[in-house]
Amino acid sequence: MTIHWCGTGLSSAPGLRRLIENGHNVVVWNRTVEKAREAVGDLGADIRAYSLEALASALQPGDIAISMLPADQHVAIAKTCLEKKAHFVSSSYIAPEMKALDEAFREAGLISVNEVGLDPGIDHLMAHDLVARYRASKAYDVENVISFTSYCGGVPKIPNPFRYKFSWAPLGVLKALRSPSRSLRNFSELRVNRPWDAITKYDAPLPIPESFEVYPNRDSYPFMEDYRFDADWKVKDFVRGTIRLNGWQDAWTPVFREIETLEGPSGDARLAEMAAQFVAENSYAPGEPDRVILFVSLKAERDGRPVFHETWAMDAWGDARGSAMARLVSTPVSFAVESVLKREIAVGVHGAPHDAKLLDSWLGQVRGLAQYMDRVQH
Repeated sequence: MTIHWCGTGLSSAPGLRRLIENGHNVVVWNRTVEKAREAVGDLGADIRAYSLEALASALQPGDIAISMLPADQHVAIAKTCLEKKAHFVSSSYIAPEMKALDEAFREAGLISVNEVGLDPGIDHLMAHDLVARYRASKAYDVENVISFTSYCGGVPKIPNPFRYKFSWAPLGVLKALRSPSRSLRNFSELRVNRPWDAITKYDAPLPIPESFEVYPNRDSYPFMEDYRFDADWKVKDFVRGTIRLNGWQDAWTPVFREIETLEGPSGDARLAEMAAQFVAENSYAPGEPDRVILFVSLKAERDGRPVFHETWAMDAWGDARGSAMARLVSTPVSFAVESVLKREIAVGVHGAPHDAKLLDSWLGQVRGLAQYMDRVQH
């Protein structure tokens, strides 16, 4: 049985190195072999030039393929896994095309596990844990009013004038700013065309309190079902969003204004040009620490009073182990790979696990990746 890890970009190395160091049989695939050697060559890894055809010819029944490539390549690799009777793992959101493969993976007795990075990934684990704790608590009552928020982001540990530095693909950051969102605010659906139309303040429950700017992203609604909210719960707020340093909105206002004017192929070309400029001006210097912050909160109220209110809070930054973003994205991917090997995850297409034992194990290991991580009771 062989693990095929595809992609050794900005957020890949720690999880990949962990699997190799744990003694697994790993083949590393990357378009540029030299870059892969820089990431794991010191471990004597089997490194090969990636193409879908080359991967397909190497896959054997029972193998696992991990895609840390751009998200638009995941489905093709997953379909190749089905053909070769192999399992699939990625850190990315489950696209509709991936979800459509669920029945085929089940029938083949194979596993496709996704959404096991940072966000999505660790945030899901925290949400599953909080919902399970709430259901098991004395405060649980179907008549309670529920509020849920989840905010995650990568920010510079040492703030810069731009209030942001790029720890993942800059074009992806800019494209995300063009995406609409849907969330639940005060019992009403909130649709936002652009993030900057819904920026609010968030006071984070850190050991030294700190405030941030937050905004909703993507479509939060499907995650109510994924987090096992009952259909008859009285949900007041449900928001999954992004967190940024205070001052980010002001610093990025010129960017927002230009993005609003971009359309079609010429707009895409300009977006790529902006991304190249920003990454040149706002990249991390060698050894400069990045920072990852994540807050997942569940509150239940009865007669206007909180009866249950807990928040998972995490603060991590780059250190001798490398960037916080890389280790918090890729290390949970390696947990998922080992869980697939142990058959701890059911067949079919899944996101991050709900299983109590896996939650305890994975969250326990994630604690060791962050400088601060705790479940705060309000």
